[in-house]
Amino acid sequence: MVCIAAFIILGLVGVFVAIVSLFKREVGRAYLKLMKKSFGCVSKKVRLQKCDTNFKDDVKNTLLRKVVLKHPSWLRPLSALIEVLSVVIVIVFAWAVLTSIKSLLALWSLGTCNVDRPASCTLSSEACSLGDDDASKSLPEKFVRWFTEWGDIVAAVPDRVKSWSAEEFFLEPTVFVDPALLDADVSSPAADAPFALDILDPGCSACMMSFRNQLSSGFFSTHQTALLIYPIELEDGSYKFPNSGLFARYLYATALLDEGETAENQTHYSLKLLNRIFTEKTAEGIIYQSYFNSLDATEAKAELKSWLRDFGATEEELKTISQLEKSDEVKSLLSEVKALATEKVHIKGIPTLLYDNKKHLGLYDAD
Repeated sequence: MVCIAAFIILGLVGVFVAIVSLFKREVGRAYLKLMKKSFGCVSKKVRLQKCDTNFKDDVKNTLLRKVVLKHPSWLRPLSALIEVLSVVIVIVFAWAVLTSIKSLLALWSLGTCNVDRPASCTLSSEACSLGDDDASKSLPEKFVRWFTEWGDIVAAVPDRVKSWSAEEFFLEPTVFVDPALLDADVSSPAADAPFALDILDPGCSACMMSFRNQLSSGFFSTHQTALLIYPIELEDGSYKFPNSGLFARYLYATALLDEGETAENQTHYSLKLLNRIFTEKTAEGIIYQSYFNSLDATEAKAELKSWLRDFGATEEELKTISQLEKSDEVKSLLSEVKALATEKVHIKGIPTLLYDNKKHLGLYDAD
């Protein structure tokens, strides 16, 4: 292992030696001689041949010759220590190479170099991770997860090359984004405009920024965009953002209220609710999403009813919506959303967008 570890170290310092050799050519010549000898030793190891013992001895002698002259008794333990450190260096290097390869494959197939926590990958678009934070897992769990992530990456390769048709994943009732309902100066998408699907969590800040970017860039005017509201659910059944589940139930309840109604009689409360939490602020200038996330369940429910009153909801409609949000129909809808998002679209983070026949992980870039 000593010769392999020496080869790794020599390879890492090669850049610095190249710079130094511009001023001191003898350093470069000595390095190349040593590197050639090291490479010959490693190539023999790869071919399962015996490595030149003189190279290993040269490495040890270089490291120990000054120590041996003063403390001869240290030779054996230090020699053993070098062997152990060599094994550690080779293992760490192999792990680093495999991790780099895994991260690059994940970035290509999943759009993020970190499978469990897309938000921690600076190379991918900002997104909210699914599930618990990795810091809450024990070391054995992290070790096992490191290997199982390879399966996730390989399984995602077909998703990377397939053509995604957004309308295949629409659920009834379908909530479409009509920007003209939010701003009279903006046009609605044309009847033949391409379809798009936004998978969003109302409590996720990346979803908020993505929705804003799509709104400001005119995306909603060029694409018939359907919304799939998926509150991120943790392993214990709770939600990553405490009030996301409540918001999703109210949104689908208001969507059911409009189901079967003519275009003139539809309330569009569902779209107005999402637009408020993503784009508007309180009287004190606090972003509604931050404010809503800070409320307890009772306060959040009262806040949603207050918003609906602002949008013109009658007490009779509020009563109907309250009944619907607790209904089996809405619960079934949320179960369908979860199954569709995780099992069919295979989301790894939120937001996930389907448009132009591709799957896009992370917030929509207005540029």
